Amino acid sequence: MYRVVGVTTEASENDGLLTEAPPPAPVHDDYGVSDGRWLKIDWRERIREVTVHSALGASRVSYVDQGEGPPILLVHGLGGSWRNWLENIPFLSDSYRVVALDLPGFGLSPMPEEPISMPAYGDLVLRFADAVGLGPETYLVGHSMGGFISSEAVTTAPDRFSRVSLISAAGISFATISGYRKSVTAAVVKMMIPLAAARMQRNMGRKRLRTASFAGVIAHPSMIRPEMLWELGSYATLHSPALYEAAYALGGYDNRDSLSQIEIPVQVVWGQQDRLVPVGAAYSYERRIPDAELSLVDDCGHMVQLERPARFNSEIRRFSSKTA
Repeated sequence: MYRVVGVTTEASENDGLLTEAPPPAPVHDDYGVSDGRWLKIDWRERIREVTVHSALGASRVSYVDQGEGPPILLVHGLGGSWRNWLENIPFLSDSYRVVALDLPGFGLSPMPEEPISMPAYGDLVLRFADAVGLGPETYLVGHSMGGFISSEAVTTAPDRFSRVSLISAAGISFATISGYRKSVTAAVVKMMIPLAAARMQRNMGRKRLRTASFAGVIAHPSMIRPEMLWELGSYATLHSPALYEAAYALGGYDNRDSLSQIEIPVQVVWGQQDRLVPVGAAYSYERRIPDAELSLVDDCGHMVQLERPARFNSEIRRFSSKTA
């Protein structure tokens, strides 16, 4: 099913092929509008730690746990942390038990003992869910690399989660990266990490530099609260020791053939102006996964959950209550 969140758009038949309607003009209406609830919470009281035994070894995993009710597990992307869900946890925890982890090597979770790979991260998510008491009724939500990891988890253990949302999921777009291109890209990433960390504080204090720093992942950085950009930037540059290894592991790993095996309800959510993982990958996920539901968010980049939090939160709540 094809739907656009926020505008009325139709798909038309053309010689038997489904053709996407033209992208809508920017409509900033609720873009970057935050209810500010995350700023009023003492998050230190909600941070937990658990040791998880998985293909990554014995890993100390930091996570937040808030609310009561049906469980939702949130998995962040490359260079992220559980803070990528700051606009979403307060809203969702009104009705659900919301758990958001820092993958090993990101946020407050130290580097793992064993080499990083996408299957190993998928196994970590499965073992983490067991360790914190999340049952098979858990709704799994993964963003970017976290979406790719989530798809790996649900194909490995088909009955472990009740449904899954893939948000701007990496994977398909990087599946065919050649060995040479992968090595060059990883080398550039490794070189840029200390440079970005050194410039982060200066860039955050100046609007034009702050906007430029996030232009590749956020459609309109100037419309996002500076406090939120600080959370994103500081953890991406100062608390991501696994960035290089995870980026290298992501490139060229291909699980496309296994996507057809997913039998639980699947939602694919994408920003139509995503520059990092272009929207074409969303159609590929929808085509490869049986009965997947595709929701496109207009005038939005890669960070859907932070750029348009109200729409994102309502989509997650709607899909969580949808009958299989």
